[in-house]
Amino acid sequence: MKILAQHIKNNPVYTRVFEWGKLVTITGSAQVVIQALGLVGGILVLRLLPTNEYALYTLANTMVGTMLVLADGGLSTGVLSLGGKVWQDPEKLGVVIITGLKLRKYFAFFSIIVATPVLFYLLKTHGASWLMATLISASLIPGFIAGLTGGLFSIPSSLFQDIKPLQKNQVKASIARLLLTLLTLFFFPWAYIAVLAAGLPQIWVNKKLLIISNNYADLKQKPDNDVRSEILVFVKRILPYSVYYSLSGQMTIWLISILGSSTGIAQAGALGRLMMALNVFSILFSSLITPRFARISDKSKILAQRFISIQVGLLLFSITIVLITYFFPSQILWILGKNYSGLQKELLLSVFSSCISLTSGLTYSLIASRGWVINPAIGIPINIVSTVGAAYILDLSSLEGVLKLSIFVGTVQLIMNITHGWFKSVSTQFATKFNHS
Repeated sequence: MKILAQHIKNNPVYTRVFEWGKLVTITGSAQVVIQALGLVGGILVLRLLPTNEYALYTLANTMVGTMLVLADGGLSTGVLSLGGKVWQDPEKLGVVIITGLKLRKYFAFFSIIVATPVLFYLLKTHGASWLMATLISASLIPGFIAGLTGGLFSIPSSLFQDIKPLQKNQVKASIARLLLTLLTLFFFPWAYIAVLAAGLPQIWVNKKLLIISNNYADLKQKPDNDVRSEILVFVKRILPYSVYYSLSGQMTIWLISILGSSTGIAQAGALGRLMMALNVFSILFSSLITPRFARISDKSKILAQRFISIQVGLLLFSITIVLITYFFPSQILWILGKNYSGLQKELLLSVFSSCISLTSGLTYSLIASRGWVINPAIGIPINIVSTVGAAYILDLSSLEGVLKLSIFVGTVQLIMNITHGWFKSVSTQFATKFNHS
């Protein structure tokens, strides 16, 4: 038995399965804890803040997310892609990270200058005093800057698949946010306090990430102009998409609010809460799959094969989720309460739409990690034309019609991303083979 056990242990297939099992277990269990803590924290904020303060908090929180998308604009993708090419050289990897950090300062400044007046106006429109609007606008800046920096500091560990320290930091940050929220909002139920409680723990996390990153990248290097130019190539390709998606990301809510009823808005929001459960899989994918795909050499024979294998896995995952929803809609809707018990059809459409969007988004992250971004002059017009065409045919005054629109537009985007990724992976392998023949 000992000889058999030793033989199994030395088997490369067993080693690979064990390695993946360990990574998935660590990342998955951590993400379950993180998502649970986030849910509890969100409920606490909702319960402890007065209605008017919660509205202001929601505006600020939404603006932070938009600012992060716009301020990144492809920066982290460029750093990940270039880092994937030099990930085994600490000095070169350090140059990539440091160059990205320097660019981040300019991006963050520009985002703050553009977004803060918009947020200030929205806060004033919804009843905030001049003092409160100023405090809320100022309170989101520390968390915003820390969020951008933390994303870059985590790249070296992701490339080396040193996932455990990253997950431990995220869990600790989630606990800190929950405790700060609990301790502060009981005594100071104001929106800017809630924003600070959510953002400040990220500063501590960044200090830990810096220590971890130094194990894999020499962060004492100086920025490099050539690396800067390469990163900006990614930014020029991805930034238009970032602007487009930051505006179109809430299309369902916007259309229902304009053309539908308040009941439709509530139903769309309730179904959207359920779809947040897919975040665990998305984070698992981004932590385990995307960095590994980014670091595959262009000379590798498995590039196209790996891309297709990932697509098959995403398809099987989506089919599983849709089938579970199809067979157990009442049990799933029970989570939302009796007011939403009759949304079986809308639930299935919502899950179908979310799975398409998830697959499309994760496929996009794969192709972007290698710099295979579709030309915005091609991709964005296709998305706009498909949206307008479907909107002309469908009844957008109902939640069902809006969800069908989302499915159609998401399917077009998914086909475009898969086709582009397949073509680029095959052509890259072909070009490499031709150059070496």
